[in-house]
Amino acid sequence: MKNKNEIKLGSRLIGINHPPLVIPEIGINHEGNIVKAKQMILDAYKAGAECVKFQCHVIDDEMLENNVIPKNANESIWTIMKRCSFSEKEEIELKDFTEELGLIYLSTPFSRAAADRLKKIDIPAFKIGSGECNNYPLIKHIASFGKPVILSTGMNDIQSISKSIMILENANLEYAILHTTSMYPTPYSKVRLGALDDLKNSFPNVVIGLSDHSIGNYTCFAAIPSGASILEKHFTSDKTWPGPDISTSIDPTQLADLIIGSKAIHDSLGGTKTILKEEQSTIDFAYACVVSITDIHKGDFLSKENIWVKRPGNGEIKAENFESLLNKKINVDISKNTQITWNMISD
Repeated sequence: MKNKNEIKLGSRLIGINHPPLVIPEIGINHEGNIVKAKQMILDAYKAGAECVKFQCHVIDDEMLENNVIPKNANESIWTIMKRCSFSEKEEIELKDFTEELGLIYLSTPFSRAAADRLKKIDIPAFKIGSGECNNYPLIKHIASFGKPVILSTGMNDIQSISKSIMILENANLEYAILHTTSMYPTPYSKVRLGALDDLKNSFPNVVIGLSDHSIGNYTCFAAIPSGASILEKHFTSDKTWPGPDISTSIDPTQLADLIIGSKAIHDSLGGTKTILKEEQSTIDFAYACVVSITDIHKGDFLSKENIWVKRPGNGEIKAENFESLLNKKINVDISKNTQITWNMISD
């Protein structure tokens, strides 16, 4: 059985013990233009990305010709995908370009023919989109390749997701599951980060993440403390470009912020409320210690009129012990503004 606490894409380990993997989904934002596609790969690389993801559409094997118009578009899904489909030769060119930059090339197949193409060009892992989460024949076909799988789960509930998980388990694959809301864009109130807990409770120890369609990076950042080890966002080089997914996409500046911010948040998680040894240098000036505020003579008794607490904190008796000194007798003369020590006090 594979280790379900983490998965591996190439040399990249993914799981709660590692910074989240940010997946910039170029998807179909290239509109079928390979020059645009390469520009987005390059911009993702410059922003610090470790991977990019495309969509693989072999249109005749994927769908019947139709007039269904998505809510975030003004033309049929058939027309959009026909225009945005790359040939196998073009996909190989994009994969080579990506890997020459040292990035991982990922893609989502939307049909059996697309899956076979991606197997042929030897992608390191398969991303399965939300629309295919309950396409059990296709999932079984992809699982037969033996490669890691990242499964988005929008438009599905625990019951339907469980059937897909069973297929992946039976194939003994490394896999991760991403909570998704398939609304473009997703209102923040519909993101439902609580669903991450549902996934963790239903599929213990499985790598989880968020494929997010809300505006900006806020919900991705918020998902990290809930255990999201993968953060996927649509990505574009230029938000003025046309395309049905542009409105939910982040640009290079936002991508860089997501990559840096997600690592910072991951690094900040955990720990307990203790005093760190590294805080000692701050303690030395920030704590207060008991000091004399007047000249005190041998035999005098300490009171709030002759001692108080002042910085720095490098004295022997800290402010927390102030009350215990009151009414104690002094055995030496003490000048004003002297840090009090225990040997100045009579037993």
